Amino acid sequence: MAALLLTALLLGRSWTACDVGVNNAANSSFLTLLFIPALWTILLLTWLATSTLVGNRHRLPHAGALAVTLLTVLWCATSTFWGYPTPACPDGTPPWWPSLVPTPAF
Repeated sequence: MAALLLTALLLGRSWTACDVGVNNAANSSFLTLLFIPALWTILLLTWLATSTLVGNRHRLPHAGALAVTLLTVLWCATSTFWGYPTPACPDGTPPWWPSLVPTPAF
C-alpha cells in the first residue's frame, strides 16, 4: 500500500512541476478516485497471480519474485501517465528528477 501511495504522489508531483493536466484539483481527483483504486486492484491481482505461480515452498525466491513483479507494475503505471513535454519541462521530466535514475517511459 505504501508503494502505491508513493507512486501516486510521485505522479502528482511530476504533473504539478511540469504543469500537466487541467489543474491540481482535477489531477488530484483523477489520482484519488481512479488511479489509486485501479492500481490497487491490479497490484492485488498481480500479487495473487505471482503467489500462485511461484508457490510457497521457498521464502526468498517467493519474496524476490513478488518484489520484482510489483515494482514492474508500479513502473509501468507511472510510465503510462508520466508527464508530457511542456514549456516548464521540455523533455517531459521535472527539474528535480535525478539524472542517474531513468525517466519512467516506455
